[in-house]
Parts: sequence; C-alpha cells; structure tokens
Amino acid sequence: MPRFTAADLAEASGLSEQTTRRFFRALGFPDAGDERRYTPDDRDVLVTLTEAVRESDVDLATAVRLVRAVGQNVARMSDWQVAALASRAEQLQESPQASAETPRLDGTQRIAEQVSDALQQVLVHSWRRHLDAAISRLDADPGADELGQTSRITVGFADLVNFSALSNELDTNRVGELVEIFEARCGDVVAGYEGRLIKTLGDSVLFVAADPPRGMDIACSLIDVIGSDSRLPDVSIGVATGAVVTRLGDVFGPPVNLAARLTALARRNRVLIDDATAAALPAGVFETRKLTARPVRGFGLVEPVAVRRL
Repeated sequence: MPRFTAADLAEASGLSEQTTRRFFRALGFPDAGDERRYTPDDRDVLVTLTEAVRESDVDLATAVRLVRAVGQNVARMSDWQVAALASRAEQLQESPQASAETPRLDGTQRIAEQVSDALQQVLVHSWRRHLDAAISRLDADPGADELGQTSRITVGFADLVNFSALSNELDTNRVGELVEIFEARCGDVVAGYEGRLIKTLGDSVLFVAADPPRGMDIACSLIDVIGSDSRLPDVSIGVATGAVVTRLGDVFGPPVNLAARLTALARRNRVLIDDATAAALPAGVFETRKLTARPVRGFGLVEPVAVRRL
C-alpha cells in the first residue's frame, strides 16, 4: 500500500530527494512528484541499495547504471510473462472443466500468485548464473581491450522473410504466436552452441559467438530448425566477424552493421558471410563460394560469401 513520498524515502535512505527520484526513474517508474506513491518495499529496497553503495566500491553513478539494467530488462520480462500467463488463463476459462467464467485479469492474477515464489527463485538463480558467465568472459577473450568493452567476435542476424507482408494477413494472436515460436527456436539454438542472444526485434534476432565456427554452427542450425518448421516463414541470415563494442548488454560496430546488410542480401534459408568469417572456417566442415560484388551501404563494394555446412 503506498504510504511514502520521495522526500520520505530520501530521509529514510540518507540520499538527496533528487537522487531518490533518479533511482526510481532508472527502474522505469514515473516520477511521483510529491504524492504518496511509494510502498514500504520501495523504501526497504532503496535503503538496502544505499547501504550496499556505502559499504562497497560501487559509487552512485555505477549503482544507477546497475539499477537501470535491472529496470529495463525486468519490465520486458514482466510483459512477456504476463502474456504467457494470460494465454494460460484464457485456455483454462475455455476448458470444459471451468465451473464459471472468470475474467482474464482475475485468472491471470491467480496463476501469477501460484507461481510467484518459483519465478522469484528462477530469476535470482538465472541472474547469478549469467553474472558469473559474463564475468568469466572478461578473461576468456584475448582480443578484449583493457576495459573489457571491445572484443573480436562473430555477429549474426537472422531475419524472417516477408514477415511484414505476412503479418498484414494474419490476426494479432497468430502474429504474436509466430514471433514467440521464432524467438524460442533462436534462443534454444544460440544457447546450444554457447552463443548469446543479444536482442530480438520482432521478426529478427541478433546473436554473437566467440568465433566464426561457432557462429556458423548457430547460423546453419537456425536454417535447419526454422526452415523446416511449417509454422514459420523462411529465414535469411548474415554473419560477420570483427571488433565490436559491448555496452548496456548490446553490441555495436562495423561487424554488426555488415551482418545486417548481408542478411538483407541473403536468399531465403541461406547464409551470407564476410571474408573475415570465411577465412576462419575449418576446411572440410563448411563449403564457401564468393558471389558477385555488389554495393553495400556504408561498406562500398562487397563480395558476399555464400556458405553451407557439409
């Protein structure tokens, strides 16, 4: 139950009111002004975080960055989970065993409460596992700079073919189902080859791998899995290798842009790669073939390389 103002939380934590408001904006919550919009849990979290800053080497600026990372990702995660719970609530409402019609909101809330403790445990556990993995990557990449922000990796884009036109012909539920299936298939394949799914953009995904062979294993497996799924459109994939900058969980740099350009050039259920990726592929595992040079925005004339797994 909301009981506190931002000034109350500032007094409890020992922070300035301005910094208090900054923390909650970083979490993705609107500024409450002078209204009593904060709960005892809000107060306790802020006090705990403030104490952690005072007792550790983390400064306020870093703490705000950490909080923003949590807020942005948990917001998307919550929307995703509510959509899944609401879908299940609708299934139960339509089942013959349903004794009475239950509003979707009530049904979703009931199921959310049933699995709340389990999801909290999964969230904390997965965060710790991913945090350990991210820390281990700081020393695992010999090409990383001193700050661990720039590294040489293989980047891939996978894009559903003609998805925009298809989405105009389908109802919204069917479009949502296709996107969810696509993201799930991509996530499983990328994780299976020790890659990382950086982000999803509806009908496309961006992934990275430590080296070209693993990047190509991911790309070719995505072709196999998605291209053979009758529920999904075909897919085209572009892959490039080089130095990228990692910031805020995303990657930036010429290889990212080139991979996106190659995806646009690739035929359905085909993979196009750049010279750097092709040069690092083991002989006898992949077959490569250079295509006619063509102008690529931002890169001039580029000779894409078609590749397939033998």
